[in-house]
Amino acid sequence: MPLIPVILSGGAGTRLWPVSRRAHPKPFMRLVDGESLAEKTFRRALSVAAGGPVLTVTSRDYYFYTRDLYDGIVGEDHEHPFLLEPVGRNTAPAIALAALYLERKFGPEASLLVLPADHLIRDEAAFRTAVDEAQALAARDYLVTFGIHPTQPETGFGYIRKGQRIENSSGREVAAFVEKPDAETAREYVASGDYDWNSGMFCFQAGAFIKALEQHAPDVHEAVTACWAGMDRFRQPLEIPAEEFGQCPAISVDYAVMEKSDRSAVVAGDFGWSDIGSWKAISELYESDAAGNRIHGRAVLVESTDCFVQGDKRLVAAVGVKDLVIVDTGDAVLVADRERAQDVKEVVNQLTDLEDEAAEFHQTVHRPWGSYSVLEDADDCKVKRLVVKPGQVLSLQKHHRRAEHWTVVRGTAKVRLGDREFLLEANESTYIPTGTLHRLENAGTGDVHLIEVQTGDYFGEDDIVRYEDIYGRVQA
Repeated sequence: MPLIPVILSGGAGTRLWPVSRRAHPKPFMRLVDGESLAEKTFRRALSVAAGGPVLTVTSRDYYFYTRDLYDGIVGEDHEHPFLLEPVGRNTAPAIALAALYLERKFGPEASLLVLPADHLIRDEAAFRTAVDEAQALAARDYLVTFGIHPTQPETGFGYIRKGQRIENSSGREVAAFVEKPDAETAREYVASGDYDWNSGMFCFQAGAFIKALEQHAPDVHEAVTACWAGMDRFRQPLEIPAEEFGQCPAISVDYAVMEKSDRSAVVAGDFGWSDIGSWKAISELYESDAAGNRIHGRAVLVESTDCFVQGDKRLVAAVGVKDLVIVDTGDAVLVADRERAQDVKEVVNQLTDLEDEAAEFHQTVHRPWGSYSVLEDADDCKVKRLVVKPGQVLSLQKHHRRAEHWTVVRGTAKVRLGDREFLLEANESTYIPTGTLHRLENAGTGDVHLIEVQTGDYFGEDDIVRYEDIYGRVQA
């Protein structure tokens, strides 16, 4: 029976702020080789899918950007389906709907390989060997997770206590799933040799998982079954209905099924795994100099040791410091002790409490049609540089509290302003008064770049009233 990878792509990755933010989270971070975690995960999924489909569960916010990444790898005519969540409900509902989808399409014996989109695996050959072992156990009705041999005491991971070996397999029964421990307990776990890190990757047959879900988490099963009944299953991407999905309990697959089942198994994952969960983990991907410093971008370090510096465009200089993480994204700077890298999420919590946009948005924000970069954000104006991709079109919209001036700097833009439509060439401008319907389109073959100057008394993104939108963003 087929093995279908299921990629789970969501979450804010708050420990990796300011590079990872809710509007552009951790899976889309580019690593030292220039490729994002999402791209690496998709390539890994393709390698074990044997020519079959890869199913991705994500949100509408991330769908277009993810699809564009996939298009860059396999072309635009691929048949890799998407399930779009209207809200986050943790992993159990997401995996359950993926299992229902694949059971209906391929039958109850189809095997799911569940992969978070933000993990790094260095040894692809060893990974495929572990997947083969897991699939063989899944064919025996086991619900399989991948355990990672701990290389150090780690308080940021959950653990799996291994039970007895399963006959005719290198896999082990799961004796217990254990919460994230304190430092002393983590040292005891590592010393005992009886515990693995819980990787959050799984393999099981669709029918076996749905049956276990119905037995151990009937409320989740009932909610996702209602979602499935309300879905239009003949279109892509496949959108999960918001009202029904909102009734799903927000619960992890570990709590809902894995820790309750007597058929849970663990396969050793000795394949160079990392969840890239902190800036300390990111820093370890880089080569260090003689002083133990790791640098990405332009930096000058004087009498400084064991630091990680990541810059964007500006020069970063440090004198007489040690064991620091310094990350500059142009609109925000993080300075943290390397050993407290897990606590960066508290910065995001405080920014969220203050309703500061830096918790959610970068200076450059990706949209389905392209992107915009904020060049200036003042009390009396806001200036953006918009990049609209070929064939893309912004929504038909108006604003109540701001006017806009558009100046094309590259390409040719097609503009609707009220009832008029016209073309704007490079070095040409137009003015959009407050309350006027307008739309911008790129009907050409190259990117359109334009400068947008907003004037008024409020420049928030919630002052956009959409009337038509090809990306499905018009609110009822």
